[in-house]
Amino acid sequence: MFKQTYLASAIFLALAGQTTFAAENDVNQEGQVEVTKASAPQDEEMEIIQVTGIRGSLNKAVELKRQNIQVVDAIVAEDIGKFPDNNVVEALQRVTGIQVTDRASGEVNTVSIRGLTDVTTTVNGRQIFTATGRSVAIADIPAALLGSVEVFKTRSSSQVGSGIAGQIDIRTHKPFDFEGSKATIAAKGIYSDQPDQIDPNFSALLSDRWDTSIGDVGAMVNVSYIRTNYNDQSVAPGAGFPYFVEDGSRITSGWNQGSTHGIDTTAGATIDGKEYLIGRDAMFGNMLEGERERPAFNISLQWAPNEKSEYTFEAFYNGYRNESFNSMLFSNVDSSANWLQVLDDGIELYDGTNVIKSRTVYNADNFTSGDHATGSTDSFVYALGGKWALTDDFQLKSEVVYQQSTFESDFTAMRGIATVYGVSIDNNDKDGIPSWTYLDNPDTALDESDLTNPALWQTADFYDNAGKDDGDSIQWTLDGDMYVDFSIFTKLKFGTRFEQRGATSSSRTANAVKNIGLEDLDPSMYLVTSGFFEGRANVPDSWAVINGYNLYNNRKEFEALWGFTEEDLTMLKTFDITEKAWAGYAMADFDTELFGKRLDGQLGVRYEGTKADMTFYDNDATDESGNSFIDISHADTSTSKLLPSLVMRYALTDDLVARFAYTETIRQPNFADLNSFTYYMPPVTNTDGQANGGNPDLDPVTSKNIDLTLEYYFGEGNSIYGTYFTRDIEGLVYGSLTRTMYDSDGDGVEEPFILSRPGNTSNGKLSGVELGAVYFPEDLPEMLDGLGTQVSATLLDSSQDIPEFDSATGAKIGYSTREMFGVSDESYSAVLIYEKEDFGARMSYTWRSKFLNSYDPALFATPRGIYRKPEQSLDFQMNYNINDDLMISFDATNLLDDVYQEYYEDSVLFNRTNSIYTRTFSLGVRYSF
Repeated sequence: MFKQTYLASAIFLALAGQTTFAAENDVNQEGQVEVTKASAPQDEEMEIIQVTGIRGSLNKAVELKRQNIQVVDAIVAEDIGKFPDNNVVEALQRVTGIQVTDRASGEVNTVSIRGLTDVTTTVNGRQIFTATGRSVAIADIPAALLGSVEVFKTRSSSQVGSGIAGQIDIRTHKPFDFEGSKATIAAKGIYSDQPDQIDPNFSALLSDRWDTSIGDVGAMVNVSYIRTNYNDQSVAPGAGFPYFVEDGSRITSGWNQGSTHGIDTTAGATIDGKEYLIGRDAMFGNMLEGERERPAFNISLQWAPNEKSEYTFEAFYNGYRNESFNSMLFSNVDSSANWLQVLDDGIELYDGTNVIKSRTVYNADNFTSGDHATGSTDSFVYALGGKWALTDDFQLKSEVVYQQSTFESDFTAMRGIATVYGVSIDNNDKDGIPSWTYLDNPDTALDESDLTNPALWQTADFYDNAGKDDGDSIQWTLDGDMYVDFSIFTKLKFGTRFEQRGATSSSRTANAVKNIGLEDLDPSMYLVTSGFFEGRANVPDSWAVINGYNLYNNRKEFEALWGFTEEDLTMLKTFDITEKAWAGYAMADFDTELFGKRLDGQLGVRYEGTKADMTFYDNDATDESGNSFIDISHADTSTSKLLPSLVMRYALTDDLVARFAYTETIRQPNFADLNSFTYYMPPVTNTDGQANGGNPDLDPVTSKNIDLTLEYYFGEGNSIYGTYFTRDIEGLVYGSLTRTMYDSDGDGVEEPFILSRPGNTSNGKLSGVELGAVYFPEDLPEMLDGLGTQVSATLLDSSQDIPEFDSATGAKIGYSTREMFGVSDESYSAVLIYEKEDFGARMSYTWRSKFLNSYDPALFATPRGIYRKPEQSLDFQMNYNINDDLMISFDATNLLDDVYQEYYEDSVLFNRTNSIYTRTFSLGVRYSF
């Protein structure tokens, strides 16, 4: 972590340095786009486009795309506080090439650019992060703070080179964006249907500027607060495993556990000469409820003592608070008990296969788990900088940025266990959704089918875990622009960046087992989950479970009762890393003619290097005598990379523009992946344990990128555009697998574990086409005047070489070539817009095809690849201006209320998770003066 003297020194450097004026494209928040030609001298007359409302915001975005040398798409707020979305991810889903997913907790959470999730996020051009991560949780940034968001799909040498997928630059407001004073207050009440709650969304902006004796002075503060209650529910069958036909026992050897694409599903297939069936090992349901809060603010102070200089101080804060309770019901349905009875009941197979569809399971072990989790993030960014015009042709800019981000988490959970008489299961009862019911033993007085009866359950495992991640950074930048008249070159740009980054992670993990009947606990310590899955499936809809909220509030009592020691509950470091990063670039703008048409662009090179000093801690190490101690490992690593770039823009006509770009980008390894130690986790079910380790020798991932675009602009803000692009990615990080033996519980007996370590063992290729249009027809009938549309399509083709390993020996047995993780072959977006006088509305529809989301751990599944079925979303937004200052709005999200589904490679034989998420409806008011 940094001392105040470091910060003071960096501030001095920033004030001593000098730099270029702001970007070539500035959005004036009073409703104008101010466009300065990329290679024009500063005194060249600006092109100003007057715009208002929804159509006006699209006009701004189109003009940003048109005037930028790079391949850029953008979204621009219609006005302050008028984004119809709650966070940046929701706002981005209508941008061409953007795919969003993970619509959980009442909102979409994950954004990808052209299918890739490695996105660098900057705020006003400054790279930001959360705690020890390389990136920021974009969903944590409220849309109310945004002026615009630019999605850079290519990168100039003056921009940070990280982010294989691209860069998302979030532009906030500044006082000099406004001609005078400005004040806006906005408030929404958001109703979420599954939790049946109304939550507030509030934002306010106050800004003013003054012409004083010391120059032009401005001050602005923008605050936002969002609270969201959510309820997510999911049901799923477990992973697929082989069982011997003759006795129903689980097969533990003779096959490659965790086989990537699965094993033979043909009827009558054998292992070691014995016929087998493939069944699912579990049935489970989760009801996750929670409340999330996101406070945020942005403070901006600006001072322009004269026309030649300007100084800016900004403070940006985003916070995150989350408390959740997950009620889980889990049934181990891999029991071979009463096998003759099972055969007599009948086992249903999918036609022509050895894969079990339905059966009865006897003496099944069950558990419920009441899981309580809290998480909080506080991230601060402070920036102080200035820009100066030393001459009419030479400008400098310098800035110092200090960041500090902390993430803290607590997790407590307690299981309730029971052995039930029988479970009737159907792995795929209807459209990928499983069903299961519990049977009552006629020979006992207790009704084992009634899961709400606390007499059926007793406590077992109690988990009490916590973590804290701290990250900080100080960086200094110096950039210069010099207008020149040398051959075809019009401007030279140069700059340097230095950053020192600190990352520290600490955690504690405590768990123990104690059996106490639920009836013997205080009644406040358990509850009954009811109404599960809203009647959409034939699954248990209620069960008794530990009350996670009260468990957390009374955890000290249970820590003592379960015998946790002070040592068990002590937070210990897992890693402490200091990284120094530096970059320098040189770039030239050029402007010439080719065949009588204007050809301009940028040619540059960027050098990036890093050096890290790393310390890792194994807090569970034991010596030969079994005594515990903390093992410490030190490692150093360094990287360097030269990143060339060339972007050209060719004006085929006044309205038809072509671009070509060759760029290279880079991604540094995650800090946690560099850990040299191995950590062991005992098995949850009847499988090998799981172990994870890091790799301090990981190299950065690199990508060579080509983009070719054709854009046609016509009418007032209308455009049609298409892009062809390729990405050649080397050194993707993927986990190698090894089966190893380790004594995890200290009883002197070694148990088998599947060990995964990351390596630069995979390469990928991505190519595709983007198509899009913004169109408002002219000369429509009076009733339809104001009708328009924004449509886009992204078509992708990807491949990734994934190494495969033999689970018994750990030897690499070859490569599997398949689509890249997270990449849908197709995605579409269509927005229907109607705007007339004081009324505006839009209906937004997005769709993406199936995609490979992830791999299940090798000990859990065969096959391993987890696919998401096609996903779609329908959102609606409208507003009405009561007068020039007062507006009311109505928004609705997730209107289709779909079941979001996953599967293992074959959606019928190996269906997986089925989830339902919250719909939201909001009513808002906005007052501006």
